[in-house]
Amino acid sequence: MSIQKTSIHALPGEDTISRTVLKNGITVLVRENFSSPSVVVDGMLRGGALWEPEEKAGLANFHSELLMRGTKDHTFRELFEEIEGIGASLDVGSGGHTYSFDLKSLAEDLPLMLGLLAEVLREPTFPEDHIEKVRGEILTGLQMRAFSTRSMASLKFQELAYPDHPYRFSVSGYPETVATITRDNLVEFQRKFGPQGAIIVVAGAVKAADAVRMVESVFADWENPNQEAPPEAPPAAPIREPRRMFVPIPGKSQVDIALGFPGPARSASDFQAARMANSILGVFGLMGRLGDNVREDQGLAYYSYSQLTGGMGPGPWKVSAGVDPGNVDRAIDSILVEIQRIVEEPVMGEELSDNKSFFKGQLVLGLETNEGTAGSIQNMELYDLGLDYLQKYGEMIDSLTLADLQAATRHYLNPDAYAVGIAGPEISG
Repeated sequence: MSIQKTSIHALPGEDTISRTVLKNGITVLVRENFSSPSVVVDGMLRGGALWEPEEKAGLANFHSELLMRGTKDHTFRELFEEIEGIGASLDVGSGGHTYSFDLKSLAEDLPLMLGLLAEVLREPTFPEDHIEKVRGEILTGLQMRAFSTRSMASLKFQELAYPDHPYRFSVSGYPETVATITRDNLVEFQRKFGPQGAIIVVAGAVKAADAVRMVESVFADWENPNQEAPPEAPPAAPIREPRRMFVPIPGKSQVDIALGFPGPARSASDFQAARMANSILGVFGLMGRLGDNVREDQGLAYYSYSQLTGGMGPGPWKVSAGVDPGNVDRAIDSILVEIQRIVEEPVMGEELSDNKSFFKGQLVLGLETNEGTAGSIQNMELYDLGLDYLQKYGEMIDSLTLADLQAATRHYLNPDAYAVGIAGPEISG
């Protein structure tokens, strides 16, 4: 399936997405879809880990984990019995710049679920007993992370790539910082949040006007004159030399590698060109050129792929690979060869056309569910892409040129100056 075979007017756009901004600054977007009796809500609040002081790293994650552990009107058990009793779901999570939330239910249960969502976001109680339970769960997760070669390689890459930047810190925190977080810290963190800049997307079997009224009934009276400004990330300094860190993890049979660079924010003018180049480098087919050359042809890696994060700030553009301990240096050299090739040599026209078809097909497939539609609409609002973004997407992708891709790779990638985190058993030699 491709976007050319799908009528542009069948894609969500200005004519089928309702957009309403409430007086308190919440933007409500609704896409009606009566093909099934369910409804999805996808949304976000401004605020996240970039609000944390360094000595309290992991505070936002800790806070988000406690939001559903009890509210002013529901205990932890009552909240989950109510949700599970109607076969619905509700989740909240934190990131660097935002808090995300999503729910799914039958359309008839949407008023109830929106009410519970409002309680969770506005009136959490942070019960003492659950604070310690959640702390224990997080600390257990951090202990497990310390023995994960993939996790530790990625963590060290982040520290090397962003040495003087907020992105160097783990969103999950560290054992020594999580151990010091108190209930007072959590309560104070809650006071930072408010409705200004929040986004709530509703997709499914509900009339737009009805959905807006339901949201207004539980959120329109939310005010916080002391709401803090959204956390922002500064530009990331380019890497000027190779930076390498090895984390020994005894008893492992595999070494994991995370190698890369600070990449573009989602708002960057060359984001789509970088995203297309990344697909050619390590996504398309069996993980692009990296999969073909590093893994298949040379047999140097169990897996090898690249990932471009994007987002509100300069997220990483990195290559991940799992290798035999004896192949670490050879695998890194081969990865750098592929990075150098995509920087210095224009990609082939066939590679570009195949990836354009792949991107356009992915878009259509992603919109086949309410979840995919809601997520796409939220991104359109969050990144100010416009309600006609999906309808213009095919034309935008088709307009990308070989020169655009090469300019993006030259901007962000440098095979002579990179950060690489390595984790696994001791490497001999």
